[in-house]
Amino acid sequence: MPVVVLFFRENGLSMFQIMLLQAIFSISVLILEIPSGYYADVFGRKKAIVLGTILGSCGFTVYSLSQEFWGFLIAELILGLGSSFISGSDSALLFESLKETGQEADYMKAEGQLRSAGNMSEAVAAVLGGLLATISLRTPLYFETALSFVAIPFAFSIVEPKSIGYDCKDGKLRGLLQIVYFAFYKHAEVRWLIIYSASVSASTLTLAWLAQPYLQLVNLPLVLFGVVWFSLNFSVGVFSLLAHRIEKLLGRRLLLKLLAVLMGLGYFLLFSFQSLWGIGFLFIFYFVRGINTPVIRTYLNQLVTSDRRATVLSITNMVSRLIFASLAPLVGWITDSYSLKHTFFLCALFFCFISFIPLITLIRISDSTCDRTIGHKK
Repeated sequence: MPVVVLFFRENGLSMFQIMLLQAIFSISVLILEIPSGYYADVFGRKKAIVLGTILGSCGFTVYSLSQEFWGFLIAELILGLGSSFISGSDSALLFESLKETGQEADYMKAEGQLRSAGNMSEAVAAVLGGLLATISLRTPLYFETALSFVAIPFAFSIVEPKSIGYDCKDGKLRGLLQIVYFAFYKHAEVRWLIIYSASVSASTLTLAWLAQPYLQLVNLPLVLFGVVWFSLNFSVGVFSLLAHRIEKLLGRRLLLKLLAVLMGLGYFLLFSFQSLWGIGFLFIFYFVRGINTPVIRTYLNQLVTSDRRATVLSITNMVSRLIFASLAPLVGWITDSYSLKHTFFLCALFFCFISFIPLITLIRISDSTCDRTIGHKK
Protein backbone atom coordinates (compact mmCIF):
# COMPACT_ATOMS: atom_id res chain seq x y z
CA MET A 1 0.00 0.00 0.00
CA PRO A 2 2.76 2.60 0.69
CA VAL A 3 3.82 2.58 -2.97
CA VAL A 4 0.78 1.16 -4.78
CA VAL A 5 0.06 4.43 -6.63
CA LEU A 6 3.69 4.53 -7.79
CA PHE A 7 3.33 0.89 -8.89
CA PHE A 8 0.28 1.73 -10.99
CA ARG A 9 2.03 4.69 -12.59
CA GLU A 10 5.08 2.55 -13.37
CA ASN A 11 2.70 0.25 -15.27
CA GLY A 12 1.43 3.15 -17.38
CA LEU A 13 -1.78 4.09 -15.54
CA SER A 14 -2.93 7.69 -15.15
CA MET A 15 -4.42 8.97 -11.92
CA PHE A 16 -7.84 8.79 -13.57
CA GLN A 17 -7.32 5.09 -14.37
CA ILE A 18 -6.06 4.42 -10.84
CA MET A 19 -9.13 6.00 -9.27
CA LEU A 20 -11.36 4.30 -11.86
CA LEU A 21 -9.97 0.94 -10.74
CA GLN A 22 -10.82 1.80 -7.14
CA ALA A 23 -14.29 2.91 -8.20
CA ILE A 24 -14.80 -0.43 -9.98
CA PHE A 25 -13.58 -2.26 -6.88
CA SER A 26 -16.06 -0.28 -4.80
CA ILE A 27 -18.88 -1.01 -7.24
CA SER A 28 -18.14 -4.75 -7.07
CA VAL A 29 -18.23 -4.53 -3.27
CA LEU A 30 -21.34 -2.37 -3.51
CA ILE A 31 -23.25 -4.92 -5.59
CA LEU A 32 -22.29 -7.88 -3.42
CA GLU A 33 -22.11 -6.22 0.01
CA ILE A 34 -25.70 -6.79 1.14
CA PRO A 35 -26.10 -10.31 -0.37
CA SER A 36 -22.81 -11.42 1.22
CA GLY A 37 -23.82 -9.95 4.59
CA TYR A 38 -27.14 -11.75 4.33
CA TYR A 39 -25.25 -14.95 3.42
CA ALA A 40 -23.27 -14.54 6.66
CA ASP A 41 -26.44 -14.02 8.73
CA VAL A 42 -28.16 -17.08 7.23
CA PHE A 43 -25.32 -19.58 6.68
CA GLY A 44 -22.70 -18.45 9.19
CA ARG A 45 -20.09 -15.72 9.61
CA LYS A 46 -17.19 -18.20 9.60
CA LYS A 47 -18.16 -19.57 6.17
CA ALA A 48 -18.34 -16.04 4.81
CA ILE A 49 -14.91 -15.14 6.20
CA VAL A 50 -13.30 -18.34 4.86
CA LEU A 51 -14.75 -17.72 1.40
CA GLY A 52 -13.66 -14.07 1.47
CA THR A 53 -10.11 -15.01 2.50
CA ILE A 54 -9.74 -17.55 -0.32
CA LEU A 55 -11.04 -15.06 -2.90
CA GLY A 56 -8.65 -12.43 -1.52
CA SER A 57 -5.68 -14.73 -2.10
CA CYS A 58 -6.83 -15.35 -5.68
CA GLY A 59 -7.18 -11.60 -6.25
CA PHE A 60 -3.68 -10.81 -5.00
CA THR A 61 -2.26 -13.59 -7.18
CA VAL A 62 -3.82 -12.04 -10.29
CA TYR A 63 -2.56 -8.61 -9.20
CA SER A 64 1.03 -9.75 -8.78
CA LEU A 65 1.05 -11.22 -12.31
CA SER A 66 -0.76 -8.39 -14.13
CA GLN A 67 1.00 -5.62 -16.04
CA GLU A 68 -1.80 -3.53 -17.56
CA PHE A 69 -5.19 -2.00 -16.77
CA TRP A 70 -7.40 -4.98 -17.70
CA GLY A 71 -5.40 -7.43 -15.60
CA PHE A 72 -5.66 -5.09 -12.62
CA LEU A 73 -9.39 -4.75 -13.30
CA ILE A 74 -9.92 -8.52 -13.01
CA ALA A 75 -7.90 -8.55 -9.78
CA GLU A 76 -9.98 -5.71 -8.33
CA LEU A 77 -13.23 -7.55 -9.13
CA ILE A 78 -12.02 -10.71 -7.37
CA LEU A 79 -10.76 -8.70 -4.38
CA GLY A 80 -14.07 -6.83 -4.24
CA LEU A 81 -15.98 -10.10 -4.06
CA GLY A 82 -13.70 -11.39 -1.30
CA SER A 83 -13.88 -8.15 0.65
CA SER A 84 -17.68 -8.15 0.57
CA PHE A 85 -17.83 -11.55 2.29
CA ILE A 86 -15.51 -10.46 5.10
CA SER A 87 -17.01 -6.99 5.51
CA GLY A 88 -19.55 -6.94 8.31
CA SER A 89 -19.06 -10.65 9.07
CA ASP A 90 -15.99 -9.98 11.21
CA SER A 91 -17.65 -7.37 13.42
CA ALA A 92 -20.86 -9.40 13.69
CA LEU A 93 -18.82 -12.46 14.72
CA LEU A 94 -16.96 -10.42 17.33
CA PHE A 95 -20.17 -8.97 18.80
CA GLU A 96 -21.87 -12.39 18.99
CA SER A 97 -18.79 -13.94 20.62
CA LEU A 98 -18.76 -11.26 23.32
CA LYS A 99 -22.51 -11.55 23.77
CA GLU A 100 -22.27 -15.31 24.33
CA THR A 101 -19.70 -14.80 27.09
CA GLY A 102 -21.57 -11.92 28.75
CA GLN A 103 -19.06 -9.28 27.61
CA GLU A 104 -21.32 -7.41 25.21
CA ALA A 105 -20.63 -4.09 26.99
CA ASP A 106 -16.95 -4.38 26.02
CA TYR A 107 -17.67 -4.45 22.28
CA MET A 108 -16.42 -0.93 21.50
CA LYS A 109 -13.14 -1.68 23.25
CA ALA A 110 -12.82 -5.06 21.50
CA GLU A 111 -13.69 -3.59 18.09
CA GLY A 112 -11.01 -0.96 18.68
CA GLN A 113 -8.51 -3.69 19.54
CA LEU A 114 -9.46 -5.60 16.38
CA ARG A 115 -9.01 -2.52 14.17
CA SER A 116 -5.82 -1.62 16.03
CA ALA A 117 -4.28 -5.04 15.41
CA GLY A 118 -5.09 -4.76 11.71
CA ASN A 119 -3.61 -1.30 11.40
CA MET A 120 -0.53 -2.13 13.47
CA SER A 121 0.09 -5.05 11.11
CA GLU A 122 -0.37 -2.74 8.13
CA ALA A 123 2.05 -0.28 9.73
CA VAL A 124 4.78 -2.91 10.00
CA ALA A 125 4.01 -4.11 6.47
CA ALA A 126 4.34 -0.51 5.25
CA VAL A 127 7.95 -0.28 6.39
CA LEU A 128 8.77 -3.66 4.89
CA GLY A 129 6.89 -2.75 1.72
CA GLY A 130 8.82 0.50 1.41
CA LEU A 131 12.10 -1.37 1.72
CA LEU A 132 11.01 -4.08 -0.74
CA ALA A 133 9.99 -1.36 -3.19
CA THR A 134 13.65 -0.34 -3.46
CA ILE A 135 14.17 -3.73 -5.17
CA SER A 136 11.20 -3.18 -7.47
CA LEU A 137 7.71 -1.75 -7.08
CA ARG A 138 6.25 -5.21 -7.85
CA THR A 139 8.19 -7.04 -5.13
CA PRO A 140 5.85 -5.99 -2.27
CA LEU A 141 2.94 -7.55 -4.20
CA TYR A 142 4.67 -10.94 -4.33
CA PHE A 143 5.09 -10.90 -0.56
CA GLU A 144 1.50 -9.69 -0.02
CA THR A 145 0.21 -12.57 -2.15
CA ALA A 146 2.16 -15.10 -0.10
CA LEU A 147 0.86 -13.65 3.18
CA SER A 148 -2.73 -13.74 1.93
CA PHE A 149 -2.48 -17.52 1.57
CA VAL A 150 -1.17 -17.79 5.14
CA ALA A 151 -4.45 -16.23 6.34
CA ILE A 152 -6.59 -19.09 4.94
CA PRO A 153 -5.85 -21.71 7.66
CA PHE A 154 -6.46 -19.04 10.32
CA ALA A 155 -9.89 -18.39 8.82
CA PHE A 156 -10.70 -22.11 9.01
CA SER A 157 -9.64 -22.17 12.69
CA ILE A 158 -12.30 -19.61 13.73
CA VAL A 159 -14.80 -20.91 16.30
CA GLU A 160 -18.25 -19.45 15.65
CA PRO A 161 -20.53 -18.81 18.66
CA LYS A 162 -24.09 -20.08 18.78
CA SER A 163 -26.36 -17.42 17.32
CA ILE A 164 -29.82 -17.13 15.88
CA GLY A 165 -29.76 -17.25 12.08
CA TYR A 166 -32.09 -14.95 10.24
CA ASP A 167 -35.58 -16.40 9.88
CA CYS A 168 -36.10 -16.56 6.14
CA LYS A 169 -39.38 -18.48 6.19
CA ASP A 170 -40.79 -16.02 3.63
CA GLY A 171 -37.91 -16.70 1.27
CA LYS A 172 -34.30 -15.52 1.22
CA LEU A 173 -34.87 -12.58 -1.13
CA ARG A 174 -37.86 -11.37 0.87
CA GLY A 175 -35.88 -11.73 4.09
CA LEU A 176 -33.04 -9.68 2.63
CA LEU A 177 -35.42 -6.94 1.49
CA GLN A 178 -36.99 -6.84 4.96
CA ILE A 179 -33.60 -6.06 6.52
CA VAL A 180 -32.87 -3.37 3.92
CA TYR A 181 -36.30 -1.86 4.60
CA PHE A 182 -35.56 -1.87 8.34
CA ALA A 183 -32.20 -0.14 7.88
CA PHE A 184 -33.24 2.52 5.38
CA TYR A 185 -36.88 3.24 6.17
CA LYS A 186 -38.18 1.75 9.41
CA HIS A 187 -35.46 2.84 11.86
CA ALA A 188 -34.45 6.50 11.43
CA GLU A 189 -31.49 6.39 13.82
CA VAL A 190 -29.99 3.34 12.09
CA ARG A 191 -30.48 5.01 8.69
CA TRP A 192 -28.69 8.22 9.62
CA LEU A 193 -25.91 6.43 11.52
CA ILE A 194 -25.27 4.40 8.37
CA ILE A 195 -25.15 7.52 6.17
CA TYR A 196 -22.95 9.43 8.64
CA SER A 197 -20.48 6.58 9.10
CA ALA A 198 -20.40 5.90 5.35
CA SER A 199 -19.61 9.53 4.52
CA VAL A 200 -16.78 9.65 7.07
CA SER A 201 -15.39 6.30 5.86
CA ALA A 202 -15.53 7.42 2.22
CA SER A 203 -13.62 10.59 3.07
CA THR A 204 -10.77 8.71 4.76
CA LEU A 205 -10.70 6.12 1.94
CA THR A 206 -10.42 8.89 -0.65
CA LEU A 207 -7.58 10.47 1.31
CA ALA A 208 -5.76 7.13 1.47
CA TRP A 209 -5.52 7.18 -2.35
CA LEU A 210 -4.46 10.83 -2.43
CA ALA A 211 -1.82 10.55 0.30
CA GLN A 212 0.87 9.06 -1.94
CA PRO A 213 0.47 11.72 -4.66
CA TYR A 214 0.75 14.29 -1.86
CA LEU A 215 3.99 12.68 -0.65
CA GLN A 216 5.28 12.87 -4.23
CA LEU A 217 4.16 16.48 -4.53
CA VAL A 218 6.18 17.53 -1.47
CA ASN A 219 9.21 15.56 -2.79
CA LEU A 220 9.44 12.98 -0.02
CA PRO A 221 12.18 10.43 -0.87
CA LEU A 222 10.79 7.03 -1.93
CA VAL A 223 12.64 5.20 0.84
CA LEU A 224 10.66 7.25 3.41
CA PHE A 225 7.23 6.39 1.96
CA GLY A 226 7.12 3.22 4.05
CA VAL A 227 8.12 5.14 7.19
CA VAL A 228 5.31 7.66 6.71
CA TRP A 229 2.80 4.89 5.95
CA PHE A 230 3.96 3.04 9.06
CA SER A 231 3.42 6.16 11.16
CA LEU A 232 -0.06 6.78 9.73
CA ASN A 233 -1.27 3.23 10.24
CA PHE A 234 0.38 2.95 13.65
CA SER A 235 -1.53 6.07 14.68
CA VAL A 236 -4.81 4.48 13.51
CA GLY A 237 -4.00 1.49 15.70
CA VAL A 238 -3.42 3.71 18.72
CA PHE A 239 -6.56 5.77 18.11
CA SER A 240 -8.65 2.60 17.66
CA LEU A 241 -7.36 1.27 20.98
CA LEU A 242 -8.33 4.53 22.67
CA ALA A 243 -11.67 4.91 20.86
CA HIS A 244 -13.80 3.67 23.77
CA ARG A 245 -12.04 6.03 26.19
CA ILE A 246 -12.31 9.01 23.84
CA GLU A 247 -16.02 8.29 23.32
CA LYS A 248 -16.55 8.07 27.07
CA LEU A 249 -14.64 11.33 27.64
CA LEU A 250 -16.33 13.41 24.92
CA GLY A 251 -19.74 11.79 24.76
CA ARG A 252 -21.65 10.75 21.66
CA ARG A 253 -22.81 14.17 20.43
CA LEU A 254 -19.48 15.99 20.75
CA LEU A 255 -17.55 13.10 19.21
CA LEU A 256 -19.81 12.93 16.15
CA LYS A 257 -19.40 16.69 15.67
CA LEU A 258 -15.63 16.45 16.09
CA LEU A 259 -15.18 13.73 13.46
CA ALA A 260 -17.15 15.70 10.85
CA VAL A 261 -15.31 18.96 11.57
CA LEU A 262 -11.85 17.35 11.53
CA MET A 263 -12.60 15.64 8.23
CA GLY A 264 -13.40 18.93 6.48
CA LEU A 265 -10.57 20.77 8.24
CA GLY A 266 -8.04 18.16 7.12
CA TYR A 267 -8.87 18.60 3.44
CA PHE A 268 -8.78 22.41 3.72
CA LEU A 269 -5.34 22.25 5.36
CA LEU A 270 -3.97 19.97 2.62
CA PHE A 271 -5.46 22.36 0.05
CA SER A 272 -3.72 25.31 1.74
CA PHE A 273 -0.28 23.83 2.42
CA GLN A 274 1.92 21.69 0.17
CA SER A 275 5.17 21.13 2.03
CA LEU A 276 6.98 18.39 3.92
CA TRP A 277 5.64 19.55 7.27
CA GLY A 278 2.15 19.40 5.76
CA ILE A 279 2.44 15.60 5.98
CA GLY A 280 1.40 16.05 9.61
CA PHE A 281 -2.10 17.02 8.44
CA LEU A 282 -2.59 13.47 7.14
CA PHE A 283 -2.77 12.28 10.75
CA ILE A 284 -6.06 14.15 11.16
CA PHE A 285 -7.73 11.69 8.79
CA TYR A 286 -6.16 8.71 10.49
CA PHE A 287 -7.48 9.90 13.85
CA VAL A 288 -10.97 10.08 12.31
CA ARG A 289 -10.52 6.66 10.73
CA GLY A 290 -9.35 5.09 13.99
CA ILE A 291 -12.33 6.40 15.96
CA ASN A 292 -15.12 6.07 13.38
CA THR A 293 -15.29 2.30 12.92
CA PRO A 294 -15.33 1.01 16.53
CA VAL A 295 -17.61 3.80 17.77
CA ILE A 296 -20.25 3.80 15.02
CA ARG A 297 -20.34 0.01 14.80
CA THR A 298 -21.01 -0.09 18.52
CA TYR A 299 -23.91 2.33 18.13
CA LEU A 300 -25.34 0.24 15.29
CA ASN A 301 -24.90 -3.09 17.07
CA GLN A 302 -26.81 -1.73 20.04
CA LEU A 303 -29.77 -0.97 17.77
CA VAL A 304 -29.81 -4.14 15.65
CA THR A 305 -30.79 -7.71 16.58
CA SER A 306 -28.37 -10.63 16.15
CA ASP A 307 -30.09 -12.09 13.10
CA ARG A 308 -29.67 -8.84 11.12
CA ARG A 309 -26.28 -7.68 12.37
CA ALA A 310 -23.91 -8.66 9.54
CA THR A 311 -26.37 -7.46 6.90
CA VAL A 312 -26.80 -4.02 8.49
CA LEU A 313 -23.04 -3.60 8.90
CA SER A 314 -22.63 -4.62 5.26
CA ILE A 315 -25.18 -1.98 4.27
CA THR A 316 -22.97 0.62 5.97
CA ASN A 317 -19.96 -0.51 3.96
CA MET A 318 -22.08 -0.57 0.81
CA VAL A 319 -23.13 3.06 1.22
CA SER A 320 -19.52 4.06 1.87
CA ARG A 321 -18.41 2.32 -1.31
CA LEU A 322 -21.26 3.94 -3.25
CA ILE A 323 -20.09 7.40 -2.19
CA PHE A 324 -16.46 6.60 -3.01
CA ALA A 325 -17.27 4.99 -6.37
CA SER A 326 -19.31 8.05 -7.36
CA LEU A 327 -16.48 10.45 -6.52
CA ALA A 328 -13.28 8.53 -7.34
CA PRO A 329 -13.21 8.94 -11.16
CA LEU A 330 -13.85 12.69 -10.81
CA VAL A 331 -11.07 12.92 -8.21
CA GLY A 332 -8.66 11.18 -10.58
CA TRP A 333 -9.65 13.37 -13.54
CA ILE A 334 -9.28 16.64 -11.59
CA THR A 335 -5.87 15.52 -10.29
CA ASP A 336 -4.69 14.73 -13.84
CA SER A 337 -6.27 17.75 -15.55
CA TYR A 338 -5.78 20.44 -12.91
CA SER A 339 -3.89 19.71 -9.71
CA LEU A 340 -3.96 17.80 -6.44
CA LYS A 341 -4.67 21.10 -4.71
CA HIS A 342 -7.93 21.48 -6.64
CA THR A 343 -8.84 17.91 -5.70
CA PHE A 344 -8.42 18.61 -1.98
CA PHE A 345 -10.68 21.66 -2.26
CA LEU A 346 -13.38 19.62 -4.01
CA CYS A 347 -13.17 16.89 -1.36
CA ALA A 348 -13.41 19.44 1.46
CA LEU A 349 -16.66 20.86 0.08
CA PHE A 350 -18.16 17.51 -0.86
CA PHE A 351 -17.49 15.62 2.35
CA CYS A 352 -18.47 18.53 4.58
CA PHE A 353 -21.83 18.65 2.81
CA ILE A 354 -22.63 14.92 2.92
CA SER A 355 -21.50 14.45 6.54
CA PHE A 356 -23.18 17.47 8.13
CA ILE A 357 -26.66 16.51 6.89
CA PRO A 358 -26.75 13.16 8.77
CA LEU A 359 -24.92 14.76 11.71
CA ILE A 360 -27.61 17.42 12.16
CA THR A 361 -30.35 14.80 11.79
CA LEU A 362 -28.75 12.52 14.40
CA ILE A 363 -28.55 15.43 16.85
CA ARG A 364 -32.24 16.14 16.29
CA ILE A 365 -33.11 12.47 16.85
CA SER A 366 -31.07 12.51 20.06
CA ASP A 367 -32.83 15.67 21.25
CA SER A 368 -36.22 14.18 20.42
CA THR A 369 -35.39 11.00 22.35
CA CYS A 370 -34.30 13.02 25.38
CA ASP A 371 -37.48 15.11 25.26
CA ARG A 372 -39.64 11.98 25.15
CA THR A 373 -37.72 10.47 28.05
CA ILE A 374 -38.14 13.61 30.18
CA GLY A 375 -41.82 13.82 29.31
CA HIS A 376 -42.32 10.18 30.25
CA LYS A 377 -40.66 10.71 33.64
CA LYS A 378 -42.89 13.70 34.35
